[in-house]
Amino acid sequence: MKTKLFSVVAFLMLLGSCNKPKLIEIDSERLLETVKILSDDSYEGRAFSKPGSKKAQNLILERFNEAGLQPVFNNNLLQEFSHTFKGKNRQDVFPIEKPNQNYSNVPDTTAYGANIVGMLKGESAKSIVITAHYDHLGIRDDKIYNGADDNASGTAALFTIAEYFKTRPTKHNLIFAAVDAEEIGSLGAEYFLKNYSDKSNINLNINLDMIAHSDYDPELFGCGLFHYPDLRRPLEKINSDKVILLFGHDDPENTEQSDWTFSSDHRVFHRQKIPFMYFGVPDHKDYHRHTDTFGSINQEFYVEAVKIIIQAVENLDEHLAD
Repeated sequence: MKTKLFSVVAFLMLLGSCNKPKLIEIDSERLLETVKILSDDSYEGRAFSKPGSKKAQNLILERFNEAGLQPVFNNNLLQEFSHTFKGKNRQDVFPIEKPNQNYSNVPDTTAYGANIVGMLKGESAKSIVITAHYDHLGIRDDKIYNGADDNASGTAALFTIAEYFKTRPTKHNLIFAAVDAEEIGSLGAEYFLKNYSDKSNINLNINLDMIAHSDYDPELFGCGLFHYPDLRRPLEKINSDKVILLFGHDDPENTEQSDWTFSSDHRVFHRQKIPFMYFGVPDHKDYHRHTDTFGSINQEFYVEAVKIIIQAVENLDEHLAD
């Protein structure tokens, strides 16, 4: 996610809408508390394969079970995987203690991670996969990179969205995937999709990454309509009196906007020609810094952003079932 750019067309569309915002009831206090927990120092930045990551996995498993999610892989919500970092390339994730050591002599390193994946059964065999990565940057230079916005915010939203739809049946199966290792190349999302048995049944990926921090106007971006314009109509029906939903950051020919098409885990689905909608905010002053803490997020904005995403899931579920 790169620079902020105001979408005049989307803003005028929002102003011109006279529909009353839909009432979406969620447990906002628990949503915020979950972000606070996941971005606590005790999770040590949730770096891939580190103890803090395992702690996050346990919390996600607990919340997925509470939401009544059913396993997608081998009767287990936990989808474990490993990755071997080749020689000198491994220092980006596992720095060695002697910075002057010749990295060309560093041995290969195998690390272990896990996705947590569960499903709410729908009325058809088709599925919408809702993803959010839970890993972050860990500890660097003795500072904990807590990753409250990036991406405790998206992870906590998974639980709230699952709880909302737990008693509201959908046309599609809703698959919730808290994926690992986004920060080092979307390894978890790739492993999920590689091992998903019937990709032709996935109608859409909705990816949540950084949805809790708006430094400027209260703007949430939906990225993907340039590639999948058929998704525009259901999203234009979404209304909010607190957050502006804008569209863009997906046209590679638009030199005035940064292109987010390959900026997060949705890229894995896009490369397999599976439509995606990515919800996020532009990079802010705390992006990939140790200052991305619970205290730096915009709480009211975040709660409303999650409600907007719930509306998007509802509308897209109906639209893609037609």
